[in-house]
Amino acid sequence: MSRGSVFAAVFAGMFAAHHVGDYWVQTDAQAKGKGCHGPEGARACAAHVASYTALSTVALVGLDKSLDLRLSGRAIVAAQAISAVTHYAADRREHGLMMPLARKTGHGEFLERGGAPLLDQAWHIGAIGVSAVVAAVLSQRQK
Repeated sequence: MSRGSVFAAVFAGMFAAHHVGDYWVQTDAQAKGKGCHGPEGARACAAHVASYTALSTVALVGLDKSLDLRLSGRAIVAAQAISAVTHYAADRREHGLMMPLARKTGHGEFLERGGAPLLDQAWHIGAIGVSAVVAAVLSQRQK
């Protein structure tokens, strides 16, 4: 299977899992607490990212088996690590990387006008794209 085909399948699978994990699996307590200051916020965000990543991993392994993508374990772990770390960095809100970076790159007014959810989703989807590229490249190198 070509790298492009593996990328497309991994991206589609992780993108679908992202929406389920971010909107259906995340609890209300996690959604409310993940941006809070201190250990409480960090725990809420970590719990959300853990359930999100578990769902995404199950989806990716299922996709691999059903479509015979021949993803290596290393490729799956790397893709999920990128997704998890970047997801946490965005979802910690003011205590993470995304919102301060948005302000530093001239998007502060957009954040204040309600653009945070859009920037958040763009961040996550971009990270899923990077994850899919890494999975495709690592799986091709193993052959």
